[in-house]
Parts: sequence; C-alpha cells; structure tokens
Amino acid sequence: MMKMKDAEVAVHEDRDWVAYTKGLLRAEMVKRGISYAGLVEKLAAIGVKDSEANLRNKISRGGFTGAFLIQCLVAMGATTLRLDD
Repeated sequence: MMKMKDAEVAVHEDRDWVAYTKGLLRAEMVKRGISYAGLVEKLAAIGVKDSEANLRNKISRGGFTGAFLIQCLVAMGATTLRLDD
C-alpha cells in the first residue's frame, strides 16, 4: 500500500516541470487580464527590455530562468504564488 507522502512524490516525479512553470506564468497573466503586450510594458517599467515576439516565444517554449519568472510576477504586481493544483 502506498502512503500519502509516497503518492505525492510520485505525482511530482511525473510532472512536466516546463509546462507547469509556463502554466503558472500564463495563469497569472490571465488572472490579471494582462496580454503579452501589456507584460512587455510592465517589464519595461521595472527595467526589463524585451519585445512582444520574444516574450511570447520565451513563454510558449517555457525556456526562461527563475529570475525571469520572478521579474514577470513582480511586474504584474503578484505578491503570492499558489503552487498546488
């Protein structure tokens, strides 16, 4: 019989972390009604320069750093991030 903690670990081992991370970022954008163009503007306001096309590609690939994720969250005004499903 699998214990609850073991089941939780198994779920996380099978997770697609790239998809999960880009999903978190996209969910915050949707929750706040922020488009890619709007995020470009918000990032520029905190000193992060990027084009809309580059931002869209970066997020769709999920190929971004933890620092970029935090920059986006700060630019959007997020103060908390819920990680559970």
